[in-house]
Amino acid sequence: MSEDANALAVMLFSEILTADQLLRNKLGRVLPKGMELSHFSVLNHLAGKSSERTPAQLAKSFHLTRGAMTNTLGKLERAGYIHIRPDWDDARRKQVAISPSGRAARDAALLEMGPVISEIVDALGSEKLRAALPFLRDLRLMLEKA
Repeated sequence: MSEDANALAVMLFSEILTADQLLRNKLGRVLPKGMELSHFSVLNHLAGKSSERTPAQLAKSFHLTRGAMTNTLGKLERAGYIHIRPDWDDARRKQVAISPSGRAARDAALLEMGPVISEIVDALGSEKLRAALPFLRDLRLMLEKA
C-alpha cells in the first residue's frame, strides 16, 4: 500500500471509530437507567425475531465470544428483560426469548433514542446517509469475511 493510501485509510478509520464512540456516548445517555447499549442491542435483536435464539447464535450475530454474550444475557435476565430456558431437544443448550418487560424497555429506549437519531438525520440529510450506506455495508461485509 502506498503512503498516500495508508494515510487515507488511517484517516477513514479514525473518523469511523471517533463517530462510533461519539454516537455510543450520545445514545448511552438517553437509555433508561441501568440499560447499556449492548443490552438494548440484544433486546432489539430479539424483538425482531419470531423465535427464540441460543446464546451461541446471539454471540455469533454480535461477533462476540460466548462468555461476553453470557455476561450480557445474565444482566438482562436479572433485570427481567429476557427469559432463558433449557432447550427441550438438547439439554446442553439454552433458549433465549425477550420478556414482555424486555419488550417494554426496548420500546422505551427507542422512544428516547428517536430524537437523537432524528437530529442527526436532519442535520446530515437523508441523501448523505443514503449515499454512505453502500460503502459502510461493503466495509462491514468485507470485515465479516476476514
